[in-house]
Amino acid sequence: MCGIVGYIGKRQAAPILLDGLAKLEYRGYDSAGICVFSEDGFSVAKTKGRLSALSELTNGGAELCGCLGIGHTRWATHGAPSDKNSHPHVSSNGKICVVHNGIIENYLVLKEYLQSVGKAFESDTDTEVIANLFEYYYELEGDLIRAVKRAIEKMTGSYALGILCMDCPGRMLAVKKNSPLIFGFGEGENFIASDVPAILKYTRKVVYLNDGDMVDFNADGAVFYNALGERIEKVPEHIAWEMSAAEKGGYPHFMMKEIHEQPKALRDTVSPRIKNGRVVLDDLQLSAEYLRGVRRIYIVACGSAYYVGCLGKYILEKTCRIPVEPILASEFRYAQPVLGDDTLVIIISQSGETADTLAALREANTLGARTLAIVNVVGSAISKAAHDVIYTWAGPEIAVATTKAYSTQLSVIYLLALYIGDLLGTLSQEEYQTILKALTELPEKMTAMLTENYLEHIETLAGELYEHHDVFFIGRNLDSATCLEGSLKLKEIAYVHSEAYAAGELKHGPISLIEDNTLVIAVAGVPELFDKTMSNVKEVKARGANVLGLTTEDLEADIRKTVDRCLLVPKTHPLLQPSLNVVPLQIFSYYMALARGCDVDKPRNLAKSVTVE
Repeated sequence: MCGIVGYIGKRQAAPILLDGLAKLEYRGYDSAGICVFSEDGFSVAKTKGRLSALSELTNGGAELCGCLGIGHTRWATHGAPSDKNSHPHVSSNGKICVVHNGIIENYLVLKEYLQSVGKAFESDTDTEVIANLFEYYYELEGDLIRAVKRAIEKMTGSYALGILCMDCPGRMLAVKKNSPLIFGFGEGENFIASDVPAILKYTRKVVYLNDGDMVDFNADGAVFYNALGERIEKVPEHIAWEMSAAEKGGYPHFMMKEIHEQPKALRDTVSPRIKNGRVVLDDLQLSAEYLRGVRRIYIVACGSAYYVGCLGKYILEKTCRIPVEPILASEFRYAQPVLGDDTLVIIISQSGETADTLAALREANTLGARTLAIVNVVGSAISKAAHDVIYTWAGPEIAVATTKAYSTQLSVIYLLALYIGDLLGTLSQEEYQTILKALTELPEKMTAMLTENYLEHIETLAGELYEHHDVFFIGRNLDSATCLEGSLKLKEIAYVHSEAYAAGELKHGPISLIEDNTLVIAVAGVPELFDKTMSNVKEVKARGANVLGLTTEDLEADIRKTVDRCLLVPKTHPLLQPSLNVVPLQIFSYYMALARGCDVDKPRNLAKSVTVE
């Protein structure tokens, strides 16, 4: 959600800014702009629409000369997508230029005050308020750092900011709170960015800024300050993954590439944590003594990560015999949850920067719970704030609709289930080894699914069904949680109205929506509940539904007796079956989106990293 890139060096800034912004397109945006600072002052170009429009406007950046600049892709919050609302924003007297990711919650109060002292506004954004607030305090202080410090004390909300000042050639400031921002060290050049892919082409040495951190930098060096204004040292981290991981690599879309990367991502996440036939989580400080005192586990997350939590309820309760409650992060801290030292709160986030999830984590910490984060990004805000962290090793995920991040998050839930169940003695050693063996076999089973014939079969199904405007997913137990994710994928990228229901709830209302040719996708991967799910399928077919069934290969003959079309997956341990069941649903959504002419990797109105509430 919003992308920021900043550059200072000896090269022309504009092409580097455009290139960096292109690497951040996955974050979601509706307009883009850059500002280059040269001896002639600020040169600003911005436009509504795709980055290609900005590149065309600036002739690939050639129209804006200068070796210092900031760039931005905007996801509209305050004011509709438009040229005037696009970033960067310049202050009233033209001295300050700003790009911003986040939301300033008290912007109206600040705007009214600034207008009363003569500051003029051209846009509807909260970001122009920041530019004018900086200008106001700069006029009072005569020093940019003091001005920025005074201004941010007045701002309520979230921000990652790149700041230029006309009186400070060859210099840039950056500051952050509750929105991601990294600093990149180059040779005779330095960078800021919202995420690593934007600058990986130029440097692998980065620092993840903490909340309240400020960096004052030029081409040759940087000075870092913490939230107290104290000068601090920052040790760079080395980014190990290759640039090819953030490129399509011959696939037509990032989403399809990342679907195919799931077996490797699973293997990378699971294999290092299995040693001598045991799950080993060396960095986890969850002792048997502590776990015996845990009375409840909350799993807190948003979107697909929340649906991992819904699966986690079934998996952890069955293996560990501790009550588990999945709850949406956006609801958690406003629900006055009953927490204490007997509560474990598991926080799940791909980016580690999800605003609602981060806020929920901080609330859990404040109320005395122990927090465990499952995240994909090392050094992210959530990973730093939690008491414990387990990293997924999915690598960069570029497509907005998650696939491999979801799968690796679920694999960590399996690892946790085995780890905790073993410590508490709630799993027999026979069952422990059975699940562990099945977990190590998951990547191979998933690879076997991703054949050309399998994909062509699903593409054919999508071609037959893409004109449906309403789709209902039904399933029981673990399958009902898988249905939630399958339904979300259709909504996200194919723009199909889709709902997921526990199959047993059909008669309690949803069945009234079934009419002739309504598409129902029935997931029947829980063996002991297969017959009950098929009974629900018969109920919807009796009302004219067109049913696509999904089950394991050994039940093909049984499911074909009832459904109109079917998708098959390899059989694994029942608790692990969701990892395989979700793959054809991902692929089906992908081909549905293509058939409907949708932009698979960059669906409308959505952002990869949701950094505002």
